[in-house]
Amino acid sequence: MTPQEPAEGILLQNDWGATKVYEVTCSCGTDDHSHRIWVEADDDRVTVATLTKQETNFWTKVVEPRYDIENEFLQKINWFVTGFINGIATRIRLTKNIWFDGYVTYESFTMLTEQQALNYATVLQTAIKDVAEFKKQKI
Repeated sequence: MTPQEPAEGILLQNDWGATKVYEVTCSCGTDDHSHRIWVEADDDRVTVATLTKQETNFWTKVVEPRYDIENEFLQKINWFVTGFINGIATRIRLTKNIWFDGYVTYESFTMLTEQQALNYATVLQTAIKDVAEFKKQKI
C-alpha cells in the first residue's frame, strides 16, 4: 500500500506557507467525527494542533426511560421527561468536574481505513517538512 495524492479522507483546506490546515474525514461518514489538523512553524518549533468536536457521554442515564407504555402520547411524554432529566444530570456532572477537578473528560473518535491512516501519516509528515522548510526560507 502506498500513500495517495490526492489523499483519500484527507483534504488540504488552507496553505499559508508557514501554516497548513487539513480536514480528516471519518470513514463512517459522520461529519461530527471528522477533525482538523493545523501544522504551523514557529521560530523554534513546529506545532501540530488537532481540533475535534467532542461529545459528552450522553448515554449515561440517571433515569431509565420506559418502553412498555401502550399509550403513544404517554410514551412520548415519558421519553421527553427522562431525556430532559438525563440531559440536566449530564450537564451538572460536567460542570461539577469543571468546578472541582478543573477539566472535563470527553471522547472523540475518527475511524480511518488503512489507506486513510497511511495518507494521514504521510500528510502529517509532509506538512511538518513543508512548513519547516518554508520557515527556513523566510528567515
